[in-house]
Amino acid sequence: MKVLVVGPGASWSTADVEAGLIDGLQQQGVTVIAYALDGRISGASRWLHDAWRRKKKTQPDVPKPSYPDVIYQAGMGALERALRHQVDAVIIVSGMYLHPDVVVLMRRAGLTITALLTETPYDLEQELKFAEMCHGVWTPERTTVARFESVCPNVSYLPHAWHPLRHTPEPSQDARCADLPHHDVVFVGTGFRERVEWFKAIDWTDIDLGLYGSWDALGSRDGLRRYVRGKETDNIITAELYRRAKVGLNLFRSSKGFGRGAPRLVPGAAESLSPRVYELAACGSFFVSDIRSEVAEVFGDLVPTFKHPTEAAALIRSWLVNDAGRARVAAQLPAKVAESTWRHRAVQVMTELRSLVARRQVA
Repeated sequence: MKVLVVGPGASWSTADVEAGLIDGLQQQGVTVIAYALDGRISGASRWLHDAWRRKKKTQPDVPKPSYPDVIYQAGMGALERALRHQVDAVIIVSGMYLHPDVVVLMRRAGLTITALLTETPYDLEQELKFAEMCHGVWTPERTTVARFESVCPNVSYLPHAWHPLRHTPEPSQDARCADLPHHDVVFVGTGFRERVEWFKAIDWTDIDLGLYGSWDALGSRDGLRRYVRGKETDNIITAELYRRAKVGLNLFRSSKGFGRGAPRLVPGAAESLSPRVYELAACGSFFVSDIRSEVAEVFGDLVPTFKHPTEAAALIRSWLVNDAGRARVAAQLPAKVAESTWRHRAVQVMTELRSLVARRQVA
């Protein structure tokens, strides 16, 4: 089977989902035609704005390229790629940066369009609109399946996963990892407002805390900024940071969007695990987490959980001095997610995708 995989348009986080999915599909014997949307977005932006600046010299009132102009220019090549290679189906990862007209034209061309969603439940309303254009979707949040079924005929719950070539207990041989620090506590993720508030509520005195990712919400003089040790990192570096830390930290997102005024999920609205949880466990890294239903379902009592920062602070300090206990727990974590790799997930994806394609051919 030949499948076009359209990238998410982001170079971090969801790009790791794309990489894991492609590896899993290829292990299933699928011929993957990859369409890297992130590089095309930046390229389209440069091209359109350069053309606009040149045109403005002779036509001052020519409109400046808009964001929809950029993503339309960046994404339309996916249609050409699908038709050129005569793919059996298209899998769009995320879809948040793909112009909807691209999907409309793919459908007109008779292509089977599916999406592996990544932002559920945080951007649920936007994803529902995107799912309505697809023949099938996979959602990583089990509580949203019924909502997607109301707009799309083929919906499945597909949990997040980890990449078997990147998330292992063995140290990385990548030269970029040689000088990475060994933090007491490490967190890799975006600094949403609720996370900023959470970290500010804890006294980090005498604890080597390492924050990585996008923390632009912090002011230039914010005291928490001293703990920001790096920006966005790929999965190779992230995994090594996890392996070297004494305590990994998982904080589930609650913001539905960005900024101070972004609404938040109500407690209990989400039940499923994030990629971070699977990756920490696969790396054999001891970690603590806030509560979601699947944490206990997957790990039992191996992952200490907390409800608020005060409880988390006590957990962290108690485990930091318990080297033997951390090692005992960490050694058991990889087995808990052994069958949650992208190679395992790809089996489900291809079983359902082949069935969908076959049904559409009969129809």
